Amino acid sequence: MSDIQFIDSVAELQVLCQTMRQEPWLAIDTEFLREKTYYPKFCLLQIATLEWVACIDPIALEGEMGELFEIINDPSIVKVLHSCRQDVEIFYQLSGKLPAPVYDTQLVAPLLGFQENPGYAMLVSGFLNINLSKIHTRTDWSQRPLSPEQVQYAADDVIYLAKIYIMMQEKLQALGREDWLKQDFEQLMNADLYDIPPENAWLKIRGKNKLTGKQLAIVQVLAEWREQVAKKDDRPKNWILRDELILDMAKLQPTDMQAIAQIRGINDGFIRRNGKQVCQLIKEAQDLPGVKLKTKTSSKKTQQQEAVLDILTGIVRLRADENSLNPVILATRKDLEALLVEGQESTVLSGWRYSMVGKELQSMLKGEIVISVEKSQLYVEEKECC
Repeated sequence: MSDIQFIDSVAELQVLCQTMRQEPWLAIDTEFLREKTYYPKFCLLQIATLEWVACIDPIALEGEMGELFEIINDPSIVKVLHSCRQDVEIFYQLSGKLPAPVYDTQLVAPLLGFQENPGYAMLVSGFLNINLSKIHTRTDWSQRPLSPEQVQYAADDVIYLAKIYIMMQEKLQALGREDWLKQDFEQLMNADLYDIPPENAWLKIRGKNKLTGKQLAIVQVLAEWREQVAKKDDRPKNWILRDELILDMAKLQPTDMQAIAQIRGINDGFIRRNGKQVCQLIKEAQDLPGVKLKTKTSSKKTQQQEAVLDILTGIVRLRADENSLNPVILATRKDLEALLVEGQESTVLSGWRYSMVGKELQSMLKGEIVISVEKSQLYVEEKECC
């Protein structure tokens, strides 16, 4: 492979874009900072194929990357990423579009014998027998100039990713699994994953399931307000108001400055800046109808239900073994529990999992198949008609 191109001028970027337009796929990674902001601060973009690699400086090229994003969003070019959610969020934030189609190596890896959600270093070690250095893990990528060592460290993320992509494709084709994840990849292109409406921000707060409907209404209002402020000021949400304090306010329902000041963890600065507005929001929320959470299946199962789950688990293990997969990749116990409850979503009812085992599990629950054991072997067969 040729030397790393460091792109920090419009002229260099235009030349690179001409090259990129000719490629059927691109290995992509980003470096960003988010510790002090709501939105990720885009610091570096790495792109590679098997023939070339480039590191693009979005700080130097701010406002000049329109053509580049046109290519990244080109539906005829596959974008290869590892654990792509945060990278896609940056592209969506800056271009207003989702870079379909994507190919996420973290989703592919379990189909090739890796554990669920493996890290990038694990894939590099497993496929290429290379141990990645972690020396620049905590680098401040917004600082300039970047050292040659930092640029090489960043470039390695796509140099090896390009090689792994080719190896993965060859293995998937040999196993007849190249189309198994098409639906999973398409689901990553759901805009709701990357731009949560402020009115739904409360759904991300843990611990809310212990609150009453009226208290949840307060959580919803305060979380929406916090999200709007965080976006407007580009500050982390928890710098404005931590989740646990929203829960405390929902329980205590302070409606004056003195009452807010009594809540442990609320500082004087917050009270001065936001106290009156928060009190007014709580008062308004008290007059709203109570909010209902979606009911979940009870964690307490009957012995009959546990027995059915054991049988479903046996079928999953059988099909996983036939396909050289870890059973957990195919379906977890929680996935099977969801299958037992009408209306609950289960991962085994979509994509390749449905073809491999989901349809069969549904048939079993309808009484359309029978299970037998012979010489320590488990057999699953369709029930004979009367």
